Amino acid sequence: MPIENVKAPMKKNILLISGNYFPEPTGIGKYNNEMMIWLADYGFNCTVISTYPYYPYWQVQPPYTKKRKWFSKEIFTTPAGNKITIYRCPHYVPLNPKGKNRIFLDLSFFSSVSLKLIQLTGKKFDYIINVTPPLSLGLLAALYKKVCQAKFLYHIQDMQVDVANDLKMISSMRFLSLLFKIEKYILKEADKISTISPDMVERIKFKSGKPAYLFPNWVNTKLFFPLLNKKSLKVAFGFKPDIPIVLYSGSIGEKQGLDAVLEIADNFQQTNIEVQFIICGSGPYKNILEKLALEKQLTNLSFLPLQPAEKLNDFLNMADVHLVMQKANVAHHVMPSKLTTILSVGGLAIITANVGSGLYKMVTDSNIGLISPAENVAALSELIELVLKKDYTNICINARKYAEEFLAIDKIMTRYTEEVINPT
Repeated sequence: MPIENVKAPMKKNILLISGNYFPEPTGIGKYNNEMMIWLADYGFNCTVISTYPYYPYWQVQPPYTKKRKWFSKEIFTTPAGNKITIYRCPHYVPLNPKGKNRIFLDLSFFSSVSLKLIQLTGKKFDYIINVTPPLSLGLLAALYKKVCQAKFLYHIQDMQVDVANDLKMISSMRFLSLLFKIEKYILKEADKISTISPDMVERIKFKSGKPAYLFPNWVNTKLFFPLLNKKSLKVAFGFKPDIPIVLYSGSIGEKQGLDAVLEIADNFQQTNIEVQFIICGSGPYKNILEKLALEKQLTNLSFLPLQPAEKLNDFLNMADVHLVMQKANVAHHVMPSKLTTILSVGGLAIITANVGSGLYKMVTDSNIGLISPAENVAALSELIELVLKKDYTNICINARKYAEEFLAIDKIMTRYTEEVINPT
């Protein structure tokens, strides 16, 4: 990945500790990989401790299935010829990542990372970057920074404890209290804290009493860009050229509230409004949704697997409307990463967010999408029907401009490097 107009630092050593990494195609693993490639090409010596890739399928993926029971080491070469050392640690992967199963995953990885860090004792690192979730790894990073005399850079992709609390995912108040105490300790020990949205920045400032840096998820605007031939793209993917497509593409989990899509598709089918709904992706709730769709006999809803990287730009451009969905009580704690790619292709996004959330403010202030109240199926259905009758070209143009100006990877990584890693 070319790095332009930046001055390379003296060789310093960076250790990333994270639960997700390459070759995971979506989510935190994707961003971690792109970040480390950028930093390696910028001039850092980069080392990664992570899992065997499992997300979003919740199964370790080939060719790692035979290695997953033990530790392994890889040397990855970036397109520019720089090296990244990757240590894979064994971990438990539940098919159903809920409750105790998810806790066992985190504990198993916590244990194996602890062993790996002991093995690496004596190796000098100037910076330790931890990307959360899972929360437990931040505790290891906070402790290991003292061993290495390193700076601890804590990056929050998802406010895991707040989400668990708001969604009532943890019934034990004692355990929840423990998690908040661990989080408080990690925030206290972190030398720099960053996160992905202005709303989350303010929340973390309140929690930690420290500055927090905005380090948003990015997009490669050279790989994802607008195309004009929607009809031919629809045909290429097996759909009718003249029927509008409403697409949800991303993780299929509890936070998204995708039951609403099935209800809306059912309403449209009963009223003979021609629309093709697509849910594309993988996740723990996909099988449940597929069964519900069969029960409802929905002929206007398709489920598709994650699309190959080389087809993703065409696939996203095929859609007339993109859905970015989340439940109301997590809007302050997460920022949907799928939105960055939708903006880059100049897609028309309908985002479920309530007034007062950071996501609502970002979208409305920049006029880069349409907002529907979270968890309001009737309002979302009405907005989809309205959107299919009107021209929103101006929003699509704004979306692409916003991606180019604020979400390009080189701009974001350069700022992060200068302000967080190597402040002048």
